[in-house]
Amino acid sequence: MHDEDIRIEELRTADETRRAAAVLDEVWTDGSGVSAELLRALAASGNYVVGLYDGERMIGASAAFFGPPDTRSMHSHITGIHSDYRAHGLGRRLKQHQREWAIGHDVGHITWTFDPLIARNAHFNLLVLGARVVGHEPHHYGADADRLTVSWALSGGRRTNPPEQDIIETVPVPRDIEAMRQDDPAAAQAWREKVRLRFDALFEQGLVVAGFRDEAGYLFVRP
Repeated sequence: MHDEDIRIEELRTADETRRAAAVLDEVWTDGSGVSAELLRALAASGNYVVGLYDGERMIGASAAFFGPPDTRSMHSHITGIHSDYRAHGLGRRLKQHQREWAIGHDVGHITWTFDPLIARNAHFNLLVLGARVVGHEPHHYGADADRLTVSWALSGGRRTNPPEQDIIETVPVPRDIEAMRQDDPAAAQAWREKVRLRFDALFEQGLVVAGFRDEAGYLFVRP
């Protein structure tokens, strides 16, 4: 992979959105990809639909749509990058492209959801980007599809972890839940239920997630 061969382009044709849907199906093997028709409709109605290319090969895709008119927001619904292109900073590159596109369309913040058990996503969303957790959605996409909702403010400084003295509770997560789901599904399910219950209890106490540390997990503080 050469940086000069990597580019991000808005998708405008039916053929391009078919390719993007195929990429997302390969990445999201749990069936949570989106159809080519939906991507085409989003693109045609002025929303954010892009492909990530290495030369002529599409290696990733991302789609987002505008929120309610009075919120100046955009919801990033899905992003996927081929596994052999991960750990090269391309996820961050896509997010920065999305940020610049959103600012150019008068958007003030971007929201999205992610699986709270995937530590690398928590690290990226909360530490690298500095997004803020604004909601916990148990069973968001079904019985075993809990999600955290984050909001990424596009102006101002990046959020950092709170000082140690402000941290009330921590909620650890496995280092690699995706491998555990393959190797020990029962253990992975136990982690799902444990984290869900702990989150519910801490949110009910009025605490909020203010950061993430790889060794400790989610950092809860008083608002």
